[in-house]
Amino acid sequence: MASNPKHRPAPKFGFDPRALKREFPIFERNPGLVFLDTAASAQKPNAVIDGIAEFYRNDYANVHRGVYYLSQRSTDRYEEGREAVRRFLNARDASEIVFVRGATEAINLVAYSWGTSQLKAGDEVVLSELEHHSNIVPWQLLRDRVGIKIAVAPIDATGGLDLAAFEQRLSERTKLVAITHVANVTGHIVPVETVIRLAHAKGAKVLLDGCQAVPRMPVDVRALDVDFYVFSGHKAYGPTGIGALYAKRAILDAMPPWQGGGDMILSVTFEKTTYQEPPHRFEAGTPDISGAVGLGQAIAYLEGIGRDAIREHEEVLTGYAVDGLSSLPGVTVIGAGQRRIGVASFTVEGIHPHDLATVLDSHKVAIRAGHHCAQPLMDRLGVPATARASFGIYNDEADVDALVKAVKAAQAMFAR
Repeated sequence: MASNPKHRPAPKFGFDPRALKREFPIFERNPGLVFLDTAASAQKPNAVIDGIAEFYRNDYANVHRGVYYLSQRSTDRYEEGREAVRRFLNARDASEIVFVRGATEAINLVAYSWGTSQLKAGDEVVLSELEHHSNIVPWQLLRDRVGIKIAVAPIDATGGLDLAAFEQRLSERTKLVAITHVANVTGHIVPVETVIRLAHAKGAKVLLDGCQAVPRMPVDVRALDVDFYVFSGHKAYGPTGIGALYAKRAILDAMPPWQGGGDMILSVTFEKTTYQEPPHRFEAGTPDISGAVGLGQAIAYLEGIGRDAIREHEEVLTGYAVDGLSSLPGVTVIGAGQRRIGVASFTVEGIHPHDLATVLDSHKVAIRAGHHCAQPLMDRLGVPATARASFGIYNDEADVDALVKAVKAAQAMFAR
């Protein structure tokens, strides 16, 4: 890439990652940092940081409960965050958006409320080998509680979902397919349109884990006709402790509360409690008000950049990284099917991923090393761990070049 700012080429993707990087204060305070761990948690732009601070300075009060102006204003800001999520996912109505702490809580909510009330012993939930633990453990807990069965669809030789094997896993007993949209270990883009069509043909509902998808590509839950969609705010350049569950309104209407307390009730006596309509039925207690505001700010920030432009940037940069890493002798990039985005996991012969990450950190290159909360996939791949580089809107080819250079340096060090 050109290093002289007077002779830089026009941005390739509708935006310039180097210009965006200046909007993230973490990079100013950590000169030379090459941050390649966005799949774990994205850095935060000034728009989000300042937006949250501005809310606390000017508009903060508890929501939904006060008749005074400041409480009403705070409620408006909170609900504006919900409307931002609705628009972000193209849901039909804001009542289909439930605020949660993150995707993990969203999946647990569905498993506990919908699963306990709608599933019975012998019913099946189909997962895939690509799943994060957060989309495995809640269904195991439901299995132990209710007696459901869990079926697992395998990946194929390329690292993508084996669609033929997936279809074979479906039966009249299948009541839910819970699957990632973009795999957090490999970046594989699951062909979710086909998955949803096949599942619905069997009468099953579909839950998509969108944590790695929504920061990187447009998502339209109505066009997908998906039943549940979950994501975490912190992976989408928003604050921690906030996320969203989308579910079709008819499904939410049939789901009982999963936590009890304030704000999810209409009336309480010692004999009986009546509950709010969705989404408030599922938001017991004082919510993460500033988190919802910050998530709304993050969504506005991404929409201002353009989600199609972000998708193009992430796909091209990921391909550049795969090519660069694959050119190194002794480096194996984990397969990700026909399409991948945002993530490249790899191993280096003779170097444990944890050791590799430590050496790379000395070169100011931050990557993730480990099983990435996907131990069943590690078992399937036959490796205990991988190194994982993941990309964001603030990364460019120079960051990938720094990664490749640092891997070479690690290889030279361990070859001595």
